[in-house]
Amino acid sequence: MSKIPSNASVAQQTDGAKLHAPAAARNADALVGLLAKFAPKTGAALEIASGTGQHVTAFAAALPELVWQPTEVDPARLASINAYAADAGMTNIRPALALDAAQTDWHRCHSDNSLIVVINLLHLIDMPSSETVLSEALKALRPDGRLILYGPFRRNGQLTSEGDRRFDADLRAADPDIGYKNDSVIETCLNAAGASTIERVEMPANNLAFIAKKG
Repeated sequence: MSKIPSNASVAQQTDGAKLHAPAAARNADALVGLLAKFAPKTGAALEIASGTGQHVTAFAAALPELVWQPTEVDPARLASINAYAADAGMTNIRPALALDAAQTDWHRCHSDNSLIVVINLLHLIDMPSSETVLSEALKALRPDGRLILYGPFRRNGQLTSEGDRRFDADLRAADPDIGYKNDSVIETCLNAAGASTIERVEMPANNLAFIAKKG
């Protein structure tokens, strides 16, 4: 993946190995509501770029019949995920695995998922990496599985708030190959990867979710 700017994914050390990301705390309730509406109720659930582990523990509590597999590339965040899961005492969260989802063929080791969740990742990586993430994710779903993608996106090529314009500019100043992706480009990538249906859901704080079902 592209190197993620240090100010783009802020997490602070808290208790032991745990990291705390303010953004994850802010959007957890909205994401739990999204998953409660669109996620399958049972099966294997793979989270790509799980971050600190705040999200996956909230998801596992809200959807206890899904067995959650968190993944990350950063060792400190892998440790944080496991610390959150251990403190929560949940039996439906597997130990976090190291996974760079921008590398090809990872679906071969992570197949047959009922659900794959990708949160706040695509604006932090370049477009070829984003295409790989989406293509591999669709391949890693079982028939009728769902990919739920969430984050900030351009609408019809436009940034729609001053905060988005500032953040996108900061990202591109750090790495001109990253930044907000266009909504129509994401839909095209999902269709090319094999999605049979794509539903868009407007989310709080000007974010957008795509719910893609595998054909």
